[in-house]
Amino acid sequence: MTERDIPGRWTILWSRPVGWVLDHVVYRTRVVGRSTVPSRGPVIFAANHISFLDGPVMFGAAPRPMHILVKKEMFKGFLGVVLRASGQLPVDRSGDRAALQRCKSVLDAGHCIGILPEGTRGGGQAGAISNGVAWLALNSSAQVVPVAILGTRQGVEHVDSVPRPGRRLHVQFGEPFTVSRQPGESGRVSMDRAAADIRAALAGNIQDAIAASGQELPRTDDRTIFQAVAGTPADDPLRNVL
Repeated sequence: MTERDIPGRWTILWSRPVGWVLDHVVYRTRVVGRSTVPSRGPVIFAANHISFLDGPVMFGAAPRPMHILVKKEMFKGFLGVVLRASGQLPVDRSGDRAALQRCKSVLDAGHCIGILPEGTRGGGQAGAISNGVAWLALNSSAQVVPVAILGTRQGVEHVDSVPRPGRRLHVQFGEPFTVSRQPGESGRVSMDRAAADIRAALAGNIQDAIAASGQELPRTDDRTIFQAVAGTPADDPLRNVL
């Protein structure tokens, strides 16, 4: 990977103001915890996923610009042009080593990555996450910031629903932390532990955000079991990236 694999800074110049308008003009977004986000160095923003608006809302609320992993199917037509022009990164959710290597290059350059590690839109409780975020955290010097997003979908709204303008949203940035391999620890054990630590931090921040905002997660029929996430084998660390 080279510097050419890192989106140019110009991609942020126009897209950051658009994100702010989405959060504070189209919607009424309360943002909590911005001061906890490291002001320098690489950061992985890991957020829960309940709506297709979660990425843009997190993008507009964060105190630092980021490049968000977005499923490659979205990079078509006009929307694809907009996503690429705003510095977002396509990823194959069935497994995409090249995408995560590119993310690592972005982090190694001191920039920020945004990931929705639950992979698909659901209840947003962070009952399970993919190993892509764990691999990135272990293989870079980045700090992980858990991000809780509430209000982009409510009640029994369909996963494809668009919230009406003016709705109150809530974005809460949790305390940053790092994960690392322990001496004598195998790659598989490190991946399992990192994924479990990230899942626990994200789930905890979501519950804190619910208590602080009074907003609930959407209702779902998904019978997700809240448990620590076992990683994929160390020789296939990037399976199920999103």
